[in-house]
Amino acid sequence: MAEPNKKKFLVLYLAPAAVLEDWSKTDPETRRPAEEKMRTAWRDWMSEHAGMILGSEAAGKTKRVTSSGVADIRNDIMLCGYVEAESHEAAAKAFERHPHLQIPQSSIEVMEVRPMGPM
Repeated sequence: MAEPNKKKFLVLYLAPAAVLEDWSKTDPETRRPAEEKMRTAWRDWMSEHAGMILGSEAAGKTKRVTSSGVADIRNDIMLCGYVEAESHEAAAKAFERHPHLQIPQSSIEVMEVRPMGPM
């Protein structure tokens, strides 16, 4: 739950599936050190911003539900999480130098969320 006077934000970490597929074909001797560098940078970023992080999770297989039924799909969402900040601008600015952005064509979306009233 967000602290009083702070707003809550959904964070989506995106990267094109084709970019990730190409990366998975990279020689392991090249890939391993780059991935370890990314993990270290990620841990450092998470530590520096621990006060704003409410939770993070890896995305998995996706199903799209429409009035026509349910279908397996792929999207660009790799991870999702929740953070809290004084403002939308402050939340977004915290991600400007996030290690995820080292992935080619990647992006991070920060969306304000708020409780829904009774239905």
